[in-house]
Amino acid sequence: MDKIIIKGLKLFAYHGVNPEEKEQGQDFIFDIELYANLHKACESDNVEDTVSYAKVVKTVRRVFTAQKYDLLEKCAEVVADAILAEYDKVFMVDVTLKKPNAPVSADFDYMAVNIVRDRLGN
Repeated sequence: MDKIIIKGLKLFAYHGVNPEEKEQGQDFIFDIELYANLHKACESDNVEDTVSYAKVVKTVRRVFTAQKYDLLEKCAEVVADAILAEYDKVFMVDVTLKKPNAPVSADFDYMAVNIVRDRLGN
């Protein structure tokens, strides 16, 4: 199975349950895997035959920063749904959204959610 990987995409946004998260904002980090058949792109060496990761990053940034959400789960699903809606070559997307500065009184690397969606509605 072929995939395109976008790892460690850092975006600043205003998501969270606490009011100060929506006012001050914070960094979030995405790891995204796009499952697509890349055979044609391998043969042609033409960007039109693949999924442009530059365009995907623009999509992720646009939808992730368009609104303020409480939950990481919602943020990740909005991103996954947008990718599937805008890139017909992608048949499944795996989105991990990390919140390294979550307001939790503990020592941790990050809190995260992982959402996997496909064209069948799973």
